[in-house]
Amino acid sequence: MTRTKGLAKGPGKGPLRLTVPEPSARPGEKTDFSFLKLSRADEVARPSPDCAYEETITLKNSLIRVLDENHEAVGPWNPQASTEELRNGLRLMMLTRAFDSRMVIAQRQKKTSFYMQSLGEEAIGVGQALSLNQDDMCFTSYRQQNILLTRGMPMVQMMNQIYSNTADPLKGRQLPIMYSSKEYGFFSISGNLGTQYVQAVGWAMASAIKHDTRIATAWIGDGATAEADFYTALVFAQVYNAPVILNVVNNQWAISTFQAIAGGTTATFAARGVGMGIASLRVDGNDYLAVLAASRWAAERARNNFGPTLIEWVSYRAGPHSTSDDPSKYRPADDWQRFPLGDPILRLSKHLTGLGAWGEQEHAAVQAELEAQVLAAQKEAEQNGTLISGQQRTAADMFDDVFEHMPAHLIAQRQQLGV
Repeated sequence: MTRTKGLAKGPGKGPLRLTVPEPSARPGEKTDFSFLKLSRADEVARPSPDCAYEETITLKNSLIRVLDENHEAVGPWNPQASTEELRNGLRLMMLTRAFDSRMVIAQRQKKTSFYMQSLGEEAIGVGQALSLNQDDMCFTSYRQQNILLTRGMPMVQMMNQIYSNTADPLKGRQLPIMYSSKEYGFFSISGNLGTQYVQAVGWAMASAIKHDTRIATAWIGDGATAEADFYTALVFAQVYNAPVILNVVNNQWAISTFQAIAGGTTATFAARGVGMGIASLRVDGNDYLAVLAASRWAAERARNNFGPTLIEWVSYRAGPHSTSDDPSKYRPADDWQRFPLGDPILRLSKHLTGLGAWGEQEHAAVQAELEAQVLAAQKEAEQNGTLISGQQRTAADMFDDVFEHMPAHLIAQRQQLGV
């Protein structure tokens, strides 16, 4: 197997060679981010939400942006959001980051076994959650905890699950970050990557069959688009015009694998959507206003029976893939600081500051307030136990909620365990 950036062309040019995509830099080097295919904030056209999918073909290599280099909102995709809407979005992004930071510390203290933060990707989940109705259903991957925070799920409940303690509503049967909440329209996260895409499309089809008004959103990372479930979902969404938003979070790295291993070097993930006959957008996922604009566009399209939308969110996973990962082994340590699309929280705060609606003192005060809220929730959740302290769940829990009426062999096994 030869690692090369090109293919042999024409007859008689030697043996065939396999192309294996490589990142432009490894640890100790500097990444060349020219592969991102950036656009100016005001240059990408905004078709009507009721357009035919062909009208989005030209957008597959563009990047929808609203905030320019001066952090001003420009161009046709400007969502015209109010100052209060933007301030609320910023607070929720800051809350997400504070929550993540505190839970990473808890994992390092061995209070939980595992955690995955969304550092650098906070705008995507918050912006879309605020563009949906509260009863729309979300079929997520494992970096959309900000959807739950945005929808108002108490942090104590989320932490109870992270700790797998006696108040964990899932009774310790899921990994700590694989939330599930029917009340907050959040379908159970699965460790089998890609399954949620098919489930979201099926749920959306069912909603349409019942003449309901609720739409679905599906979430997947760039690496998991290589799964067959991704393409199965696209087929059904296109054929049946399912009311669903198909989100692809392209954060550049799937664990230690560069995004091009799943997406290749010659096309974008958005191109896969239009190739399947689905309206597709490629969006700056670190531009909160662009996230609002694209999410509202896609929600309007789905809710009015105009069809599904695939959105590629271009972002960067600023932290490790999980608390079990060390990114310094496979990518440059300064990538996050050099990423051209910047920090979503910093960009929105600078935009609001330019509007006279934010400032350094308020930012610091809000940061302290949110950190205090997270800490208070953590102390309350830890009263129900952690992985290393407090009352633990019993083995009896494994027998419950499997059958409506427990069969004899499980009764016998439970009696044998004495629980």
